[in-house]
Amino acid sequence: MNVRVLLADDQPLVRSGLRVLMADQPGLEVVGEAATGAEAVRLTGELRPDVVVMDIRMPGMDGIEATRLITAGPTTARVLVLTTFDEDEYVYGALRAGASGFVVKDMALEDILAAVRVVASGDALLAPGVTRRLIADFAGRHSSEHSAHPVPSGRSERTDSGRSAAPVDGITEREREVLTLIGRGRSNTEIAQDLFITVATAKSHVSRLLTKLGARDRVQLVITAYEAGLVSPSSSSSGSTGGGYEGDIG
Repeated sequence: MNVRVLLADDQPLVRSGLRVLMADQPGLEVVGEAATGAEAVRLTGELRPDVVVMDIRMPGMDGIEATRLITAGPTTARVLVLTTFDEDEYVYGALRAGASGFVVKDMALEDILAAVRVVASGDALLAPGVTRRLIADFAGRHSSEHSAHPVPSGRSERTDSGRSAAPVDGITEREREVLTLIGRGRSNTEIAQDLFITVATAKSHVSRLLTKLGARDRVQLVITAYEAGLVSPSSSSSGSTGGGYEGDIG
């Protein structure tokens, strides 16, 4: 069955290039194009795509708000964000809005196609270089907030960054270890190796974390790990995010 794709970008050349690229790929079908966020939301409801390839900066409603409306609606469409290195701050907002991943516009075409397929399969996808910049920016912007608003009473931990981590309610100590490794960019296989457990057990822990924390996918687990202070930007520079996409959601 074909993966139905909606292209949302205010630049006709970008949409045209992606459409031509996907037309030659078996299993991919472009079902529509949108030039604004509002149009992307409307066409998602009408065309029921599997994946919306979403630009961030568009006139009127931007890609972040469009992503929020799409993921909050009845559709099962997943959003893959298009970005440039200058838009990292906006990408964080898109991920919080429910996007399942993001790719960079100057990325190799085959990588963009692979990203569409990963997201369509139900997995999350992180472009590693942008992820590290994104998390570093997030950590810097929120460090003052953490100092102004102390961690609530309760058990806290020292993280690999040397700062206190807020406890994550409702998860076990083992799940907390898994969440920390997810935040560092480890795949399920690497988590299994680090914790001396089977890959199946690692996948089971990831699945339970998704349920307990109400996370849409692995991307949101990464964000949760950073928000809880379990990992620091520097600790994400190793592991599977250094060499490719993190699409191993379990």
